[in-house]
Amino acid sequence: MTHSSTKRMLVIALMTVTLASLCTHWFNRYYVGVAIDIGINIILAVSLNLINGHTGQFSLGHAGFMAVGGYTTAKFALVMQPILPTWLQPVIFIAGLLLGGLMAAAAGLAVGVPSLRLRGDYLAIVTLGFGEIIRVIFQNTESLGAATGLTGIPAWTNFGWAWGGAAVTVFVVASLVNSTYGRGFIAVHDDEVAAGASGVNPVRYKVTAFVIGSFFAGIAGGLYAHHKSFLSPTGFDFMKSIDIVVMVILGGMGRTAGVIIAAVLVTVLPEFLRGMAEYRMIIYSLLIIGLMIARPQGLFSFGKLGRTKA
Repeated sequence: MTHSSTKRMLVIALMTVTLASLCTHWFNRYYVGVAIDIGINIILAVSLNLINGHTGQFSLGHAGFMAVGGYTTAKFALVMQPILPTWLQPVIFIAGLLLGGLMAAAAGLAVGVPSLRLRGDYLAIVTLGFGEIIRVIFQNTESLGAATGLTGIPAWTNFGWAWGGAAVTVFVVASLVNSTYGRGFIAVHDDEVAAGASGVNPVRYKVTAFVIGSFFAGIAGGLYAHHKSFLSPTGFDFMKSIDIVVMVILGGMGRTAGVIIAAVLVTVLPEFLRGMAEYRMIIYSLLIIGLMIARPQGLFSFGKLGRTKA
């Protein structure tokens, strides 16, 4: 897929999202809410896929970066909304999302520089610890609602913002991976020692992937905050990170299209099981385990999706 065709697909996707967003008032609010959740989860899954799938790392702290972005965006909106006029709300929203993404990227850089010389289980433990540290900090910060959570966040996220963000995330990650520079991510994934011997700096590429993935996780956190209008530290615990990892593994590591389909499936499946409230999580867990056993390489890992030559 050429760069021009990728840009054309982005334009078509954004036009489709805009048109669909204008029609959302005709649909049930519950279904629109689920569709927004899907868009946010696509951003999280695709951004983590850059780290875990394309670069070959194993991060378990993606919910921590999401929390940084969510709380930053929400607090920025709560501070600026009473000061600025109503017609500037879209500007506050966009500025807050970018600020949340940048703060999450800074957090990714802070954890990435000292820890990404580690590999495998050691890196997973470090990122897991980072995610828990972030959650505990928010849980004990009174200005951010502490354990009771942050309330009163304006509900500015709609279908267009969520899916527009998802389209931009997919475009940026796919363009990056399929670029000349992006070949370095694939080289580090395939053989870090050989990549280093060929002149590729593995640490630099791993930190770059970590920072970019963290930035988009922060954007997802901001969209999530303005979608739910409430943030609680418990919403960004270890299990949230596991959910995002499941999307990546289920879709096929490094397979962008597969990860998108898996994000949709993992978001929608619990909704279908709501009628079995007592057994919902048991059935959901068993289905995920069964899929992992049946196709450990990823349920949607047919061909090399997301790694087509630029």
